[in-house]
Amino acid sequence: MKRDLTTTLLGGATLVTLLIAVGLGLSAPLDINQGSLVRLMFVHVPSAWLSYLAYGGTGLFGLLYLLQRQRRWDRLAMASAEIGVLFTVVTIVGGMLWAKPTWGTYWVWDARLTTTALSLVVYGGYLLIRTLIDDPERRARVSAVVGIVGTLYVPVNYMAVEWWRGVHQTQTLKLLGKMRFDAAPIYGWVLLVAVVAFTFLYLYMLRVRGALAAREEAREERELMNELGAAHTRAEVARG
Repeated sequence: MKRDLTTTLLGGATLVTLLIAVGLGLSAPLDINQGSLVRLMFVHVPSAWLSYLAYGGTGLFGLLYLLQRQRRWDRLAMASAEIGVLFTVVTIVGGMLWAKPTWGTYWVWDARLTTTALSLVVYGGYLLIRTLIDDPERRARVSAVVGIVGTLYVPVNYMAVEWWRGVHQTQTLKLLGKMRFDAAPIYGWVLLVAVVAFTFLYLYMLRVRGALAAREEAREERELMNELGAAHTRAEVARG
C-alpha cells in the first residue's frame, strides 16, 4: 500500500503517545485497595472509549453515505465497525481480568456488561450482513441504516450504570450533570494521555483499513469487469 504523509504522521503520533501512556501507567503509584490491578484501568477505559468512537464513526459514515452516495464513506463505516468490534473485545477481556480478583468471578450479567456483549451481536451482525449482500450499492444502504441505528448502543451502554444499578462501578468520567472524574488526579492524567493515544490509534487504523478496503473494492471491480468481458467474448464467439 502506498504510503502518504498523513498516515505516517498518524502512525508516529500513535506510537509516541502510546509509549508515553505506557511509561506513565507503569510509573503511576499503586492503588491502596487494588494495588497493581488499577493499571488495567489504563487499557480498559481507553478501549471502551475507542469502541464508542468507532461505533459512532460507523453511524456517522453511514449517514454520510446515505446523503452523498460516495463509496468511500461506506468503506470507512465498515472499517470503523471492525475496529469497534476489536476494541469491544479488548474492553471485555480487560474487564474480566479486573473482575475476577475484585468480584470473585470473570462475568456477571450486569447491565453495563450485558449491553457491551450485545454490541458484539449488533456489530457482528452488521459485518455479517455485508458478506451476505453482493450488490455494492444495496449493501452500503442496508449497512448504513444498521450502523446508524446501532449507534444507540453508545448512550445506552454509557448510562446503563445509572439507569440499572448493578455491580459495575459508575462512570469513571461523568459527563452529564456536574462533570466529575471518579479517580485520583494522578490516574486522571494517565487516563487522559491513554485516551489521546487510543484516539490516534483509531484514526491510524481507520485510515489504513479504509485504504485496504479501497484496494479490495478496486480488485473486485476489475475481476467483475474481466468476467463480464470474458462472457461477452464467449457470446460473440457463439454467435459467430
